[in-house]
Amino acid sequence: MSRYDYEVARRLDAEDLPFYALIQAAMRKADTENIVKIRAAFPRTYDELQARYNAPGGLLPGEVHDS
Repeated sequence: MSRYDYEVARRLDAEDLPFYALIQAAMRKADTENIVKIRAAFPRTYDELQARYNAPGGLLPGEVHDS
């Protein structure tokens, strides 16, 4: 990890973002080697991310869009 990565992580932490939002963001940015590791650690999160990615507006069946 670089100092830049560390500082960005500190800024993200200060924003108090939800844990699973950060995991999903990491999945979106991961290279081939790292997605295998993240997917193994969070298989349901990976499956949901894929389902939402392929669903119109990210909505799963039965969900309604927040206005």
